[in-house]
Amino acid sequence: MKVLVTGGMGYIGATLIPMLLDEGFEVTALDNMMYRQTPLLDRCWHPKLKVVKGDVRDSSLLKKELATADVLLPLACLTGAPACAKDPGAAVEIGKTSVVEMLKAKSKDQLLIYPCTNSGYGIGQNGAECDEDSPLEPVSLYGKLKVEAETALLESGEAVTFRFATVFGASPRMRLDLLVNDFTYRAVNDRFVVLFEAHFKRNYLHVRDAAGAFIHTIRNYGKMKGRPYNVGLSDANLSKMELCETIRKHLPDFHILVSDVGEDPDKRDYVISNKRIEATGYKTRHSLSDGIQELIKCFQIIKRTEHSNV
Repeated sequence: MKVLVTGGMGYIGATLIPMLLDEGFEVTALDNMMYRQTPLLDRCWHPKLKVVKGDVRDSSLLKKELATADVLLPLACLTGAPACAKDPGAAVEIGKTSVVEMLKAKSKDQLLIYPCTNSGYGIGQNGAECDEDSPLEPVSLYGKLKVEAETALLESGEAVTFRFATVFGASPRMRLDLLVNDFTYRAVNDRFVVLFEAHFKRNYLHVRDAAGAFIHTIRNYGKMKGRPYNVGLSDANLSKMELCETIRKHLPDFHILVSDVGEDPDKRDYVISNKRIEATGYKTRHSLSDGIQELIKCFQIIKRTEHSNV
């Protein structure tokens, strides 16, 4: 099968594409290379990898590349609230308009799997688990665009969507602005963190398990089509304080300070149920502690330079 991955050089894409190649898929990675990183250099030898430097806002290029694909994975977007707030026009064009164009251009036989976000649940339901029938009330432009694109796909009945938890772990295209990655980096390098609204909860997911969800769904597309799926670690619905305490188990010198002055601009606060995708046979393979241990090694190699989305 031929797979088109837009945003293929991104944090998830750069992890997913080598896994797809290892599974025997032919892969086209379409990316505008805006972050100037080089995550797929070690796979350029692979005869089943095609790299296209281009932008999903170029509708003729997008249609040309998707015409020959069996599977469409639209990962391209300005990821995260800060990046979207910095350039809202591009956020709309890349994160929503290009996805809707892909939907309109695809054939009935093509598989379309879209990564949404469980940040769409916003502030949740007073401690109750959010499942896929819970109301969506995103609190950022990023979340709103993801939810709007997902709504269009689900209304068509021609896609599977993931509501990904906050992703963490080492990737060939590394990001340090993600919460687990950020806090672990601070624990390694600064040995302290100051928390605002430390009780806010969210769910977490290793980047390799995020990539694995795509492969699982390609193989089970028929029974999963037309529905959204929360994807995260079911034992990792944690507050920011609980996350830091987990990191401190690996780095005992990590000092956690809670501030009563100021607030977190990211107001997400929810507990997530992942039972629907687990019922399809999907299983996570990488725990939060696994990811923290690998990040500790990772941060002996890299520093906070260009490894973010803002």
